[in-house]
Amino acid sequence: MTMHEDAVERYFTAWNAVTPEELAEAVASAFTEDGTYTDPLGDAQGHEGIAAAIAGAHEQFLGFTFELTGKPDAHHHLVRFTWDLVSSADGSSPAAGFDVITLADDGRITGVAGFLDRRPG
Repeated sequence: MTMHEDAVERYFTAWNAVTPEELAEAVASAFTEDGTYTDPLGDAQGHEGIAAAIAGAHEQFLGFTFELTGKPDAHHHLVRFTWDLVSSADGSSPAAGFDVITLADDGRITGVAGFLDRRPG
């Protein structure tokens, strides 16, 4: 597995963590301490801020998981990939988008720029 693929896998592990403990561990594994996350709906910084943003998404979309779609495209310390938010109950997907992540030398994420291609409502 390449550094890029590993970073994307850890990213989705964080977004799909269930308990607060799993979330804190997954965010620390995926992001640098000063990592950032920005999308049209919000802006978060640091492990606590990013974990809070993820927890907020889980509260809004109970029973949904974030799933990688397609193959990530990467060069240097950049990776872009697409995703769907999928219901475990019926497979519906009310949201989809793509993210671009920037990696530190250790492979953890220093920044995320998220874009929504489809949003609920």
